[in-house]
Amino acid sequence: MANGQWFPQDWPERIRALAAGTLTPVVPKRAATVMLLKDTDGGPVVHMLRRRASMAFAGGAYAYPGGGVDPRDDDLHVRWAGPTRAWWAERLGVDETAAQAIVCAAVRETYEEAGVLLAGPTPDSVVGDTTGADWETDRAAVAARELSFAEFLDRRGLVLRSDLLGAWTRWITPEFESRRYDTWFFVAALPDGQRTRNASTEADRTVWIRPADAAAGYDKGELLMMPPTVATLRRLVPYTTAAEALAAAPDRDLTPVLAQARLEEGEVVLSWPGHDEFTKHIPTGATGAAGAAEAAAVVGATDSTDSTGATGATGATPGGPA
Repeated sequence: MANGQWFPQDWPERIRALAAGTLTPVVPKRAATVMLLKDTDGGPVVHMLRRRASMAFAGGAYAYPGGGVDPRDDDLHVRWAGPTRAWWAERLGVDETAAQAIVCAAVRETYEEAGVLLAGPTPDSVVGDTTGADWETDRAAVAARELSFAEFLDRRGLVLRSDLLGAWTRWITPEFESRRYDTWFFVAALPDGQRTRNASTEADRTVWIRPADAAAGYDKGELLMMPPTVATLRRLVPYTTAAEALAAAPDRDLTPVLAQARLEEGEVVLSWPGHDEFTKHIPTGATGAAGAAEAAAVVGATDSTDSTGATGATGATPGGPA
């Protein structure tokens, strides 16, 4: 069975337009996503969500909690613990304001979409259960942008624990995509006493799954994913505990991965540097709806995100409080 790589039907036409110089790339928005890990007897599992099929970007694909930077994420009044903003700026390859915004977005989005909060009343503590009604009121206000994350932390008397995050990799959406993101991927361990839940309006399912099982589900065509998701899953496989993965994060290369498209012998060749498994060859003669369908067949795309029952087939457990 073909793998489950997400491949939009309009990509072939946009790739040809980029190669012809008639497409101006959209400036990517900064974003952050978090691979939340927890230890089990069978090794670490990662928290993933399935985006609703109706979503314009990557509908039906499995991903991690995350999203774009909120303009208020660079608020200098954010209560902060862990490595300094200057340290994060050097690690992420941006200025200090941008570094804070990216780290803040990672923590905020994890709370918004998974109900997990990487913050505590002191620089060496973390909050416990955050599933109460009062917590949910605040979480919903943050998600609706009625309350900034800085205001939320201040109201709760909490500090953001940047030391609980490890920067893992950075991917930039291809220049031919209509929606582009410059995304930093982080790893973090589920804090003791906290539970995940599907708090995202963009997801219809969540799972805790072993990275190897998730990657195998993709290889079998049972789980639909984008290249960066698959690539990060494969890199997590060797680690036997969440702590091991976090300890490895500082040595990870954060050179951005950006897809390249080139014309070669009557085909558009799409490749991600350093990730040969995603290289695709798309006939340049394919145009219109028929061409898009042909290209989709070439890359093994599928309209069924989970037709074989990912829960049973890959060892995933249904999402919800866990």
